[in-house]
Amino acid sequence: MDKVLLTTSKESLQNVDPEISSAITDEQKRQQDNLVMIASENLVSKAVLEAQGSILTNKYAEGYAGARYYGGCSCADRVEELACGRAKELFKAEHVNVQPHSGTSANMAVYLALLKPGDRILGMDLSHGGHLTHGSKVNISGKYYHAFSYGVDQKTCMINLEEVREKAHQIKPKLIIAGASSYPRCIDYEGFKDIARETGALFMVDMAHTAGLIAAGVHPNPVFSADIVTATTHKTFRGPRGGMIFCRKEFASAIDKAVFPGLQGGPLMHIIAAKAVAFKEAQLPGYIPYQKMVTANASVLAEALIGHGFDLLTGGTDTHLVLVDLRSKNISGKEAETLLEEVNITVNKNVIPFDPKGANDPSGIRLGTPTLTSRGMEPDQMREIAALINEALARRHDQEHLKNIKQRACSLCLQYPVYQ
Repeated sequence: MDKVLLTTSKESLQNVDPEISSAITDEQKRQQDNLVMIASENLVSKAVLEAQGSILTNKYAEGYAGARYYGGCSCADRVEELACGRAKELFKAEHVNVQPHSGTSANMAVYLALLKPGDRILGMDLSHGGHLTHGSKVNISGKYYHAFSYGVDQKTCMINLEEVREKAHQIKPKLIIAGASSYPRCIDYEGFKDIARETGALFMVDMAHTAGLIAAGVHPNPVFSADIVTATTHKTFRGPRGGMIFCRKEFASAIDKAVFPGLQGGPLMHIIAAKAVAFKEAQLPGYIPYQKMVTANASVLAEALIGHGFDLLTGGTDTHLVLVDLRSKNISGKEAETLLEEVNITVNKNVIPFDPKGANDPSGIRLGTPTLTSRGMEPDQMREIAALINEALARRHDQEHLKNIKQRACSLCLQYPVYQ
C-alpha cells in the first residue's frame, strides 16, 4: 500500500484525475477565448498562482504568528508576518487580519466581534447595489441582526447622504455599513463617518470591489475614516480569492478573536502566502498605472455604450464597473447574459435600483474592466467591445451576424492572451 501511495503522489493531475484535469484545461481555454467582463473577477500573476499552489497547503497553523496551537509553524509565521506588514503599509492601517477565507467571512467576523444578536445595523439595500452580507434577509446578517437599509435616489440612482442621515437618526443603529457590489460611483466615506459619529454608531466600510483602486490611490482610502474596513483580495486587487480586515488598534483583539477561534479554524497558509505576494505586487511601479487604466477603461466603455444608446445607472462610472439598464433595448438581463456568452463575451445579469423584474431575470447587466485591463486592453478595445455588445443585442436574431461578432471577439482574445 505504501508503494502505491508513493507512486500515486508522484503522478500528474492528468494521470490521477483526468476528469478534473480536463475541466481545468477547459476553464483555461474559456478564460483565454472569452472577453470576461465580470466586475468581481480578475487575473492573478503566475507568482500568485505559484504561491497558492505551494507546499504551504500541507501546514496547519491555528492561531496567530508567535502564538500557534501546532508545532512547526516558523515558516508559516514568516509568511503571515510578511502579509500583515505589507497590507498595513499599503493601506496605512493600524491593524490587519489576513486570515478570513472570503469577504463574507471577514464581514461575519466584524459582526461577531462588535455586535450582539438583535443589534441594529444599517447597510445598503441589496437591490440598490449593496451586498448580501450587509443585512439581506436571506443572509445570516439579516437573520441574526435587526437590519435596516438605505438605497439610492430614484432620479439620480446615487446615494443621498441626507436620506442616510435621516434614517440613521431614526433607527439609531449599532453599526453603519458603507460599500457596495454594483454601485459605480465613489462613496463619501467622510460623510458616512459624520453620520456614524452623530448617531453613536460604529462605522464599517466593505471595500471588497474597490480595494485595488484604493491601494493605488485612485480612490480615497476608507481606513482613515472608518472604525473597521473589510475587503477581498481578488476583484480589482488582483490577488487570490480571500478576505482581510483592517481596524483601529482598539478593536484588534476583538477582531482577531472573532476570526479565530470565533469563526474559523486553521488559516489557509497557501492563500495567505499568495495574499502576501499580491500585496508586494501592489507596491511595484506598474500597479498604479494598471489601476488607473482599469478606471479609464471603464469610463471609456461607459461613454461608448451611451453613444450606442444604452442607459447607464448614474450616467457613467467612477470605478471599474458599469451598470446597464436594458429596458430601452427590450431585452432582459438574463437574456443578454446568455446571448453575449454565445458570442464569447462574459457578463452577469444584475438587478438595477427599483427594478420591476425579479433577481432571477433582472433588467440590467453589470460590466467590469479589471480582467480586460489585466490582459493589456486599453480604451480603443473598450470602444470595440461596446460596439460588439451593441451589435449582438441589436441583431440578436441574425445568426450569421452573431457568428461574425463571435469571430471578432475571439480575434481580440488572441491579440491579448491571458497568460503569455
